[in-house]
Amino acid sequence: MSVDLVVTAAAVVDPEGGFDHRTELGPRGYKYLPTASQYLLAAVKRALAAAGEGLASVPEDARAAAVGTNCAASALHARMDRTIIDAGAGDLSPATAPYFSINLFGSRLATEHALKGFNLTLTSPRVAGLEAVQAGSRSVALGRASWLVAGAAEEPPDPGEPGDGGEAGAVALVLEPAGAVAARGGHALGRCAVRTAFLPPAGPPDELARRAERLLEPVLGWSGRVPVRAVVDSSPVGTALAGALSARAEMTEVPAGAGCLRPAAEVAAALTWDGPTLVATAAAEGNVAFALVTPGGN
Repeated sequence: MSVDLVVTAAAVVDPEGGFDHRTELGPRGYKYLPTASQYLLAAVKRALAAAGEGLASVPEDARAAAVGTNCAASALHARMDRTIIDAGAGDLSPATAPYFSINLFGSRLATEHALKGFNLTLTSPRVAGLEAVQAGSRSVALGRASWLVAGAAEEPPDPGEPGDGGEAGAVALVLEPAGAVAARGGHALGRCAVRTAFLPPAGPPDELARRAERLLEPVLGWSGRVPVRAVVDSSPVGTALAGALSARAEMTEVPAGAGCLRPAAEVAAALTWDGPTLVATAAAEGNVAFALVTPGGN
């Protein structure tokens, strides 16, 4: 079964530019939510406003959400641990304690907008935001829903955790069948198709480089010779993927953060460019994802 999904809206919340949950979401209730949940709800709210009347015409059981994150609850979980150790579980906040389950970020979003078709949360390092688009689109193609919001949300991990490059913010994409958009006279920003793979990180650098080159063969055959935005780090996997891409395509390297936000933000940005772009990303653990972004509604 094949469904031609188009992106009808994209929104990015970047708290570095200033973020006030009261202005973005409303004066009551939202202040008790974890910051990453506020970012996600705000990004989706912006995307829905940009998408127009699409959601209102979709039955609640045909609406769906797929969310990717790596660090959204990391700092919150660290605070919970300290509260339990220092004072006991009875001192946990009843507003934030349910977020011990990472699935609640997507569930809170689904409750907000009556997204009853399905609700997915993906946490694969670095690639989770792109995997959310992939998994959500597959589920729509199987008939589990006919309207999808997919994206990523992050907030910096606890300062006591190792590593750097913490990310904060959210990205939301609204995807709908092209026929439904055309029928209501809507506008499509473009298309986003995602493929994922695994690049085993073990072995000497030259062997890893050869594996990366073999991995790229079907990807470049699928995407064509389009410019590439590679969101990678300095890990062996990131280095091998960037090296293989730079030898085969016009590549711009983008520093990766600790979470999955940057690749999703690159997809949102690429929807506004003149031609197709391949967004590639990889994690030190071996997760690899490619998003072919094609702007325009045709």
